[in-house]
Amino acid sequence: MGITPSVAIVGRPNVGKSTLFNRLLRQRKAIVHDQPGVTRDRITGQMELDDQGSVVLVDTGGLVPGDDLLGLNQQVLLAVEESDLLILVVDGKEGLVPADETVWQALRAYSKPSILVVNKADTRAAQEGYFEFYRLGIDKQILVSAEHALGIGELHDAIAEMLPPAVEAEEIDAPHLAIVGRPNVGKSSLLNRLLGENRALVSPVPGTTRDPIDTLLTSDGEEYLLIDTAGIRRRSQVSGAPEELAVMMARRQLDRADAALLVIDASQGITSGDLAIAGTAWELGRPSVVLVNKWDLLEEKSRERLDETSQRLDELLASPPRVNISALTGRGVEKVLPAAAALLSLLETRPGTAELNRILAAAVARHRAPHLAGKPWKLKYATQVSFAPPTFAVFANRRLPRQAPYRRYLENFLRRELGLWGIPIRLVIRTE
Repeated sequence: MGITPSVAIVGRPNVGKSTLFNRLLRQRKAIVHDQPGVTRDRITGQMELDDQGSVVLVDTGGLVPGDDLLGLNQQVLLAVEESDLLILVVDGKEGLVPADETVWQALRAYSKPSILVVNKADTRAAQEGYFEFYRLGIDKQILVSAEHALGIGELHDAIAEMLPPAVEAEEIDAPHLAIVGRPNVGKSSLLNRLLGENRALVSPVPGTTRDPIDTLLTSDGEEYLLIDTAGIRRRSQVSGAPEELAVMMARRQLDRADAALLVIDASQGITSGDLAIAGTAWELGRPSVVLVNKWDLLEEKSRERLDETSQRLDELLASPPRVNISALTGRGVEKVLPAAAALLSLLETRPGTAELNRILAAAVARHRAPHLAGKPWKLKYATQVSFAPPTFAVFANRRLPRQAPYRRYLENFLRRELGLWGIPIRLVIRTE
C-alpha cells in the first residue's frame, strides 16, 4: 500500500493561495478574502490527477517575514515538512517583492521539489513582469490566473510531473493497524504499552521514505503491523499544531492500513478533531476501534457525560467497537487487539447472492424508494463485487445520488441484517 502524496500551497499573505486551492479542487472550500491572513490553519482537500490517482492538497496561511507572535509561520512550516511538493504562489500584478524572496529563503531549507506560480495572469503587469521571478531560482515557473482559470491545466500537468515517485511499503502479510488521533492523546504511550503488554517479537520494518519505522507485533500467535510514525509523534508534540495537520497525517497512515485504532482523550471529550479523523477513516473505507484513553481519570458524572456526547461519533462510524483504556497504566489495553481482530474479520463478510437479494428485497418492501424526477426507483438484483470494505453492486432502473437518504437506508439495513457494526459498506448503484 502506498501513501497518498501531499502538495502544499505556500506564499506570503494575500497572493491568491486560497483561490488557487479552490480552483484546483473545483470547489469552494477555502475562505477567500482580500484581507491578509484570513487562512490561518491548514485546509486540505483531495485533488484528482487523471490517471495518476489523487493527491492531498493543503492550503496554508501566509508566511509572514519577521516576528511570528501567533505562531502562524510555525504551522505553515509544519505543513511544508509533511508535504512532497510545494507550490509557491506570488502576485504577478505586484511583481517580485522582498517578502517573496524571504519566504523562498525559508522554504529552500526543506529541499522540496517546488513549482513557482505567478498569479494574476489576466493583468498586463503579470504578463510583462513574469520573467523577473526567475531571479528566485525556481526552474519550474507557470503563469496562471486562479480567479479566471488561466494556466490551470498546465499547472495540473506540472504537479503530476514533479511529484516524487510513490514509494511502496514492503508488503507484510499481516493486518495493518494505524494508530491515529489528535496530537497528545496518548498514541505513543499506547504503542509502547501494546509492545510491552504482549512481550512481543518486535522488528523494524522498512516503510516509506518519511520516518519509515513500522512495528511488527506478535500477540497470541497472531501478527499485526502497527503503523505509527516516530516523526509524526515528534512533530505532533509541537505546541499549536492544528487539527487539520493531524487529519492530514492520519490520512497518510490510514492509506496503508486495514483498520484504525482511533485514540481519544477522555478528559477532553469528543472534539471536532476526533470527528474529522474518524470521518477520514470512514471515507477511506477503514473501520475503527475507538480507544477512549485516560478513562480511569474520569469521575462517574464525567463518564456519563462522555457517553452522551459519543453519539455523533457512533453515528459517523456506525456503532464501532469501543474500548476504555489507560495507556499509562495498561488498564484495558489487553482488549485492544482482540477488538481489532473481530472488526477485521467482519471486513471479509461475504453473504451469498441469494441472501443478499433477500435482505435488499425486504428493505424495499419495508420502506419503498422515493420517486426520482417523477419515476419510481426499482431494485432488480444485487451481487457482491468486493470486500474490505464489503462492496455491493445494486442493479436498478435508475441511479441514486451519493447523498440520497434512501442509499443510506439500504446501507444501514444491510449492516443490521449482516451484523456489520462499525464496518463501512459501499453500494454501487448500476443501471443495465
